[in-house]
Amino acid sequence: MHQELDSIIGTTTRIPRLLSANGFPEWKFRIEKYIKMKDTKIWRSILRGPVRITTALSDEDPTLIDKKIENYTDEDFEKIEEHDRALSTLTMALSPEIAQGFRQYESAKDLWEALIEVYEGNEDMRQSRHDLLQQRFNMFNHVLGESLEAQLQRFVTLTIEMSTAGISFPHTEINKKLLNSLTRSWDMNVAVINKTRDLSKLSLAEVMAIIKACDMDDK
Repeated sequence: MHQELDSIIGTTTRIPRLLSANGFPEWKFRIEKYIKMKDTKIWRSILRGPVRITTALSDEDPTLIDKKIENYTDEDFEKIEEHDRALSTLTMALSPEIAQGFRQYESAKDLWEALIEVYEGNEDMRQSRHDLLQQRFNMFNHVLGESLEAQLQRFVTLTIEMSTAGISFPHTEINKKLLNSLTRSWDMNVAVINKTRDLSKLSLAEVMAIIKACDMDDK
């Protein structure tokens, strides 16, 4: 179980892997952080694309032409190898099933842009996802039979998805939404929290800690 989770979210020694379309927003965030931690040059190569190794046509003609590989310097080879590492890193971050559909891409930049186009879609698709997440936030509520811990985790997952999609709300709105979604048995505790705490200055994590403390006291 832990190994499977590590494979998805990544660790300092294990690259996060894209296993499904639904996991793309979180993977996109994590893979950037992972690559930057390992080697910022690789991340720059993904954004910039492969470097063309050129040389002047002659001493008299400065026109640039592709340099023959037998004339490459160590610095030239380093640039080529940097791009190869970028492509390899990005490819290894894909599950075999997903990687199979992107084998035609020979540059890390093209592969990265293709992944974004496929899994984030065009502007209309991004707007549809944006609207769906806002709707899920507006309708968030307790599910019959759900434990408090499960409800809190579900809310955290939703807020992470919204943040990844570029949706942001003030602390007050997020905190009130969570408090108001609790079961009727929480009405008294919620009233006390609203009266004694400034929800605009509390993070979601702090509000969750207060909720858990109240739950322990009640038990």
